[in-house]
Amino acid sequence: MRADPHPATRWIIVAVTSLTLALAAGQITNGFSVFFIPLETEYGWSRGAIAFVNTAGLLGVAVGGIVMGAVADRSGIRWIYVLGVAALGLPVLLASQVTALWQFYLLYAIAGTLGAGALTAPLTALVGSWFRTGAGLALGITAAVQALGQGGVPFATTFLIEGIGWRGALAVQGLATLALLPLALLIRRPPPADAASPAAAAAETRPPIPPNLLVAAMSLAALGCCTCMSVPLMHLVPLIEGRGFSAPQAGNVLFLMLIAAIGGRVAFGALADRTAPLFAWFAASAWQTALVFFFTQVPGLGGLTFFAMIYGFGYGGVMTGVLVSVSRLVPPSRRAASLGIVLAFAFAGHGLGGFQGGLFFDLTGSYSAGYLNAVFAGLANLSILAALIFTLRRRTGSPLAA
Repeated sequence: MRADPHPATRWIIVAVTSLTLALAAGQITNGFSVFFIPLETEYGWSRGAIAFVNTAGLLGVAVGGIVMGAVADRSGIRWIYVLGVAALGLPVLLASQVTALWQFYLLYAIAGTLGAGALTAPLTALVGSWFRTGAGLALGITAAVQALGQGGVPFATTFLIEGIGWRGALAVQGLATLALLPLALLIRRPPPADAASPAAAAAETRPPIPPNLLVAAMSLAALGCCTCMSVPLMHLVPLIEGRGFSAPQAGNVLFLMLIAAIGGRVAFGALADRTAPLFAWFAASAWQTALVFFFTQVPGLGGLTFFAMIYGFGYGGVMTGVLVSVSRLVPPSRRAASLGIVLAFAFAGHGLGGFQGGLFFDLTGSYSAGYLNAVFAGLANLSILAALIFTLRRRTGSPLAA
């Protein structure tokens, strides 16, 4: 293997990727939840209709991730970064001026498709490519900072909304994203591996399950696990506000949950390096599935805060498990494209879970049905992962193959 002449570069890539994906996730994955109450109050739109703004963005990420993941395997990463940052920041900035719900749908669909969709799979695959060993820890750190963004962006936005209104808050988000553009100068691909080296040969070894079948199974599993996790991500803040607490108090619970998820993402990344990535994914998924419904049952702000942090640690490991599983089980030549497909289903699950949570709230006046549906989605995910683990171990004879 050719020696890396710039060993520190890999950590610069991790830092830039982490910051960028943190802002993207904080706005597209769940950050719109803090705008539910202000928009419902000002315009009288239903919560399900408002939740579909988030769904439009996440479906955009799903489509954009498939396309841009395939492009990233054979194209320049720097121009993809510039496109993604600009296409994320500008629509969010323009969203500060909208007056109709369809305008939100359009702008967030663009921000998801050409913005976050152009960033997530290519940048995540880039981190995995820079770390030919220890990728679990590196991806765990990247996912951890992303979790910080998922909590920090909406938490900070609650104060912006109180201070300058929801329009001003959206404008600040868009401008902060566009400020990332100069970081494109730090983005680069790793030096090529020596094709004759054992590490390179092992990386391109055909997996015991055909790659297309493996990606399809992981995609369906990701759909289930992200449908489950998106319900508290999108509806924990309005659930708490519905109990009479303020938006900053509700945002603080979400923020602390995602702070706890930082530790989970790093811990499960290390677990994936030491055992098997699918096992780490299964363990984290079992954790969130077992606990998610109890958000509707835990009383009091203090109880919810403590419970959210316990839930958050396990939930945080899910996306690390997804990212490391694709990076470990798919050959490098197909990694970005495969990751784009798996993440497309993951983001579609985020959109589905968030939408159904709002829809069932509108139908029943309660979040119980939406959170119970999250449990069913989590069980479907666990069934697929269990089948994958069993198949890989049977075909390889190794407990670490999964």
